[in-house]
This record gives sequence, structure tokens and C-alpha cells, in this order.
Amino acid sequence: MSENNRMRLLWAGFMAILAAGVGFAIRGGIFDNWGKEYGFTAAQLGAIGGAGFSGFCFGIIIGGVIVDKIGYGKLVALALLCHVLSAFVTFGASTPANAYNFLFWGMFIFAYANGTLEAVANPLVATLFPENRTHYLNILHASWPAGMVLGSVAGWVLDDKMQLGWKVQLALYLVPTALYAIMFLGQKFPKSEAAEKGASFVSMLKPVGILGALVACYLLSLFFGDIFKAFSPEQAKNIGYAVGGVLLIVVALMTKFSLGSFILFVLFVTHALVGAVELGTDGWIQNITGNLFTSEQGKYLFIWTSAIMFGLRFCAHWIEKTLKLSPIGLLLVCAAIACVGLNLASGMQTFSMALVALGIYAVGKTFFWPTMLAVVGDRYPQSGAVAMSIMGGIGMLSAGLIGGPGLGYGKDRFAGEELKKADAALYSEYKAEKPSTFLNLASTEAYGLDGTKLAAAKEAKEKTPQQKTVVEADQKGDRATLKADSFIPMTMAAIYLLLLLYFKAIGGYKVVRIDEQAS
Repeated sequence: MSENNRMRLLWAGFMAILAAGVGFAIRGGIFDNWGKEYGFTAAQLGAIGGAGFSGFCFGIIIGGVIVDKIGYGKLVALALLCHVLSAFVTFGASTPANAYNFLFWGMFIFAYANGTLEAVANPLVATLFPENRTHYLNILHASWPAGMVLGSVAGWVLDDKMQLGWKVQLALYLVPTALYAIMFLGQKFPKSEAAEKGASFVSMLKPVGILGALVACYLLSLFFGDIFKAFSPEQAKNIGYAVGGVLLIVVALMTKFSLGSFILFVLFVTHALVGAVELGTDGWIQNITGNLFTSEQGKYLFIWTSAIMFGLRFCAHWIEKTLKLSPIGLLLVCAAIACVGLNLASGMQTFSMALVALGIYAVGKTFFWPTMLAVVGDRYPQSGAVAMSIMGGIGMLSAGLIGGPGLGYGKDRFAGEELKKADAALYSEYKAEKPSTFLNLASTEAYGLDGTKLAAAKEAKEKTPQQKTVVEADQKGDRATLKADSFIPMTMAAIYLLLLLYFKAIGGYKVVRIDEQAS
């Protein structure tokens, strides 16, 4: 394959993920529009945002399963079709009665397209650049923060400055969508190392095995449990677990009850935490900072953290070589930095302090996603696109089912508790009609604040003492949510430390060839 062809495919993948980043950033910036226009609670907004991750899982897992068999080109065409379709579905939202379903499924289809493209881009770049996967996968995923910067700037100009409707803002992601279609057009695609050697799908799935499938199937059971709540609220959870159980049995039968790699299982669990803390937090951070400061400052901070990520993702190779870190060592350092950043962010009182705290957090989260993918590519080449795609799906499912809704639930719970503590009567007046829960657990039931009433209190030019109390309680809820969020990278740091010790015990981290067996 020529160098020109190789680099054009890299940058076509870059543009595809950039389209996803643009849509993600604009959606995060218009959460407040949706809350005000349709009266959504934070938990409902979190669920809509969650669909923007859950659909990704289906796209990347299904795409990863079939990409080595049908080729990259057909999946790119499918993603293009879904990106266009998602615009029509999302723009169907018009009233409080129909908005939730249109926005939820529009985001789901959009995310499915994004996942399908990542099922193409990740194994494609890993195959094109086997000599330095960490470096080139980080370059590929620099497109994500680049898209978030572009989307956030566009949202700031169109929303805050020009006061245009949210549909006009969201339609901007169709521009990079058209560009990636043109860049992929007519290109020659390689095959993964496993596909080149004629490996069957079952042999690619064996390293995942029952243990790896258990992580994905648990998250899928939560997803289907949410879906079936609309049809059978009492049995939805059981139906979800039944679907997840059936899928687990199918994998067990296909792999002849192979347990799979325990280290790959640990990486899958850890990537679920990556999805929750990185993408789940990204989905809410603009809303939270806009609430703690001003909407415009929230956008500045979002652009600031995204710009840091964009720049640093071109430096992964230099950082590894300079600091003499393995990919696992890099991940350990990043997890510790992210934990510190979120703890500092929970106490930020001034805009300058926010720049420092969120800047530290941005440095920490920069290398999580692409470096985790590189580790799977390095250690499990015999799995082809399968393990890498399942890992991406797990991360996005976790962001959609745990990270996004979890932070929305935290905001509801902590804000409600703060207002109830400050003024019980005022809390009764402002609390939402329906309670928020986390992971469908009745024991987590908590009442947040009504989105429409909260927006009115925030936007009042001459706030009454009661409105000030409501706004302060909501801000305290946001700070408590960031504090709780910091426990996720703390847990990740402990896992990476154990992995670092494990690799040291077996002679150090190294890239495995397809004819070797990774433990």
C-alpha cells in the first residue's frame, strides 16, 4: 500500500470521528435549550445524551464483527446513510409530548453511525501503522477534541450570539459528514493481520471469551432494560437481563466455552470506567461549568479542555519515549492526574481556578481512549477488529448507561438534597414530578429539580431570595457531582498499577505478533 493511500485513509478516519465530535459538542451545548423548551429533568437529558453513546455500542460491535468479512467500504456507506437519517429523526421533535422519543432515537441513530465509523477507523489505523499503534491511534482520536472545539465554537456563535434555533446548530455535523464521504471515496482498504491470515470469526472471538462477553452483555442487559421500560415497566429489568444472558450463552457456545483472556477482561472493565469518566463527564461538563459560572464561560472552558486534548494527542509517542513509559505506565499517570483535576474542579470558585483545574483534568483524560485501544491491538492481534471493537462498544455503552445518566442522577440527587437542607418548603415547590434513579435501582430513588422552574430561577434578572437559594443549591449539587466523579479515575489508577506490576513480572510490556499467545 502506498504512503499516500495510507495517510489519506488515516485522515479520512480523522474526519469521520471529527463529525462525531462536532455533533457531540453541539448536543452538549443545547441541553439547556431542550430542558427549557420541553421541561426535561437532568436525568431525562442524561438519558437522551446516553442514547448518543448506546447507539455507538451497537454500531461498533456489529461493525467490528463483520468488518473483516464485508470490508471497510460498505460500512462507511452505511454510516453515511445513518448520519443523514439521524438528522431527519432528531428534527422531528416539536412538542413536550413527542420530543423525548424523537431526540432519544435521533441521538441513537447518530451514535450508531459514529460507532460504525469507529469500527472501521480503529482497526484500519492499527493495521496501517503496526509499528507505532499508540502514536497513530492518538492522532486518529485527536479528531474527537478537534470536533468538540469546532462544535462548541459554532454553538457559542449560533446560540449565544446569533440566537438561532438548536436545529440549525445541530445540522452543522453534516458538513464534516460530507467531507469524510469524499475522502473515503475510491480508496483501497487493507485487511487486518488476522483476516489476512484467514482467521475465522470464532477464532477472533476466543480471546474475548466468556469473561470479556460478560462485561459487554451486562451493559447490553441494562440497555435493553431501559428500552423495555416503555412496554413493560414491571418486567423491563428482567427482560434486559434475559437478553444479556442469551447473548452470553451464544458467545459461550460459539467459542466452545472459552473463558478468554483474564487480562483482556480487566481491560474491558477498565474501559467501561474510561467511558464513564471521559465521555460521561464530557457530556455534562459544559452544562456544569455554564451553571457554576456563565454559559459563555462554560463554552470557553469546554474549548480549553478540548484544545489541550487535541494538541497532546499528537505527542503520545514523544511523551512515551521521553518519560520512558509503556502504554500502561502512561495510562497510570493519566488516571492519577485526572483524579486530581476533578477534585480541584469540584471546589473551583473563580474562572481562573476553573482553567487550572479543568486543564489538569484534560491532561489526564487525553490518552485514555486511544491508548487503551492500542494496548488491545498490541496484545491481541489474533482477535482482528473484534476485541478492539467490543472494547470501544463497552466504553460507549458505559458512557451512555452509567456515565451520562449517572452524572445526571448525581446532579438531581445532590441538588435536591442541598435545596431540601436549605429550605424544605422551597424544595417541595421546585422538586420534579418524577423521581430519578440510577441503573433502574429503586433504592437509588431521588427527586431532582424541575427543569422549567430551575431555568426560570436561573434566568431571572432580579432574583428573589428563594430563587437565589434554588440556584445555589443547584450549583452545590454540581460541585458534589464532580467530587463523586473523581472516584472513577482513582479506581482506574489502582487497576493500571496492578497491570503495570503484572507486566513487570512477566518481563515487561511488549507488542505480541499474531503467531504468539498473549496472556
